[in-house]
Formats: sequence, structure tokens, C-alpha cells
Amino acid sequence: MFVIITYDVNVESSGGKTRLRKIAKECVNYGQRVQNSVFEINIEYGKFILLKDSLLKIMDKQKDNLRFYYLGNKWKDKIEQFGVQQTYDSEGTLLF
Repeated sequence: MFVIITYDVNVESSGGKTRLRKIAKECVNYGQRVQNSVFEINIEYGKFILLKDSLLKIMDKQKDNLRFYYLGNKWKDKIEQFGVQQTYDSEGTLLF
């Protein structure tokens, strides 16, 4: 499944900068950052449930905002991109 995750963390509050770094680090482990607080993630459902649970434990529900946009398996027809393209093929071969 293909998911877009966006977040807005209140960094003016106590621990905000730490939460911001933790959320970004967790998302980087699973997908590609496409804007400062936006990640595209192509992930199996079981792994996504673990990621979502982890992110919900990090955020402060009284101060932060976390959104999940579910694009499903036919996501390629649902995304248009203009301007500088910094992307990757999430279904392609990954070399280390």
C-alpha cells in the first residue's frame, strides 16, 4: 500500500523539537521525504500498522498533528508532480 504521511509538531512546547526529530527519523526508516514534513511510503500493511503505532506514541495529541493519506495499490495514477522532481522508484531495486 502507498501512504503519504504529513505532520506538524509544535516545537514551541516542551519536548517539541525532540518529537519532531523522532517522527522524522521513524518516517525516514520506511519511506522517502518529499517535503519537510511530508513522506511517501510504499509499505506492507503489517509494517504500516507498526509504523503508525510508533508515530502515535511519539506525538503529543494535544499539541501536534499527524495525517495519513491512503492511496492504495493503484497510487501511480493518483499522483501528479510539477517542478523540481526529487523522487525515487519505491518499487524498484535498492542497491547498497
